[in-house]
Amino acid sequence: MLHHVSIAVTDLQRAASFYDAALGALGFTRSWSFESAVGYGLPGGSDKLAIKVSEPDIPLPPAQFHLAFAAPDREAVRDFYRAGLSNGGRDNGKPGLRPKYGPEYYAAYLFDPDRYNIEAVIKDPVDTETDTQHRA
Repeated sequence: MLHHVSIAVTDLQRAASFYDAALGALGFTRSWSFESAVGYGLPGGSDKLAIKVSEPDIPLPPAQFHLAFAAPDREAVRDFYRAGLSNGGRDNGKPGLRPKYGPEYYAAYLFDPDRYNIEAVIKDPVDTETDTQHRA
């Protein structure tokens, strides 16, 4: 349905460092880069997310807005969370199962440096061996 999404950021270098790390953990790479914007997508593909420098008076994103990125596996969800925290993100929900969204919904949530609520998610069969210590 969607071709791509663009979001405004206040500091492109800070935001790009965060998205390089967090989205890199999910297998996404920079599709392109300009002085005022960076695009991300699958390797060799076009952008699906663009971050663009905004005017300083642009309001913060509303609390209800969030972006969910597909993860290839649960380890990538955990890597996304760790990489995001190490690059300016803030915790908004540790990696784990989210039973209210379904028995196989495994996700982690972060606020990016501009306070966008972002998520990495995969729905796959429960792996009791690795999930006992990662439940939300």
